[in-house]
Amino acid sequence: FGDKLAFQIDGVISPDESRRLIEYTEALGFRQAAPGIQTPPGMRQNTTVHWMAHPRDVEILFSRIEEFVPPEIENRQSMGALSHRFNTYRYTAGQQFRPHLDGDWPGFSVNSRTHTLEYWKKGRSMLSMLLYLNGREEGVVGGDTLLLDGQTVMRRVNPVCGRALFFRHGIHTKSVLHAGDVLAEGASKYVVRINVMYQ
Repeated sequence: FGDKLAFQIDGVISPDESRRLIEYTEALGFRQAAPGIQTPPGMRQNTTVHWMAHPRDVEILFSRIEEFVPPEIENRQSMGALSHRFNTYRYTAGQQFRPHLDGDWPGFSVNSRTHTLEYWKKGRSMLSMLLYLNGREEGVVGGDTLLLDGQTVMRRVNPVCGRALFFRHGIHTKSVLHAGDVLAEGASKYVVRINVMYQ
């Protein structure tokens, strides 16, 4: 919308893959703290678990979206990769994420030799990928992602199992202000934030 970059892709993962991701992250355990992320009090109202995806799974996921990812943004080339750090958020009734811009990040992965977390010394993210693990069909009521121009809602994106929403992020005039609308009574909403990497 306008000069902002945002798009969605449906059917990125299957209902069975979504179900297994929900079960996996529930087993890891959600908590209030979001490692390394600082937001003003009351802005982020959810619980979260941050985890490292297996490199092969990340490659498979990227292969499903690759043809839609801009090969270049503002003279920065795509790295053809997603960060391996997946931030999964769980919303329950009454929770929301107030208007904000996502920050940009280096990529993260696990060193296959030392099994330690390391950040990529090259590249930064330019796009957020919000991967919805459930939606209306699974009992989610409300919780739309709102793409904003100031206080005006320009687009309303419904959570749908397997849908991925992408938008420009970082401290930049073309970054997309957005919010997670209030979740009503019903099923918890699960969404994964993944960073799309650029040189």
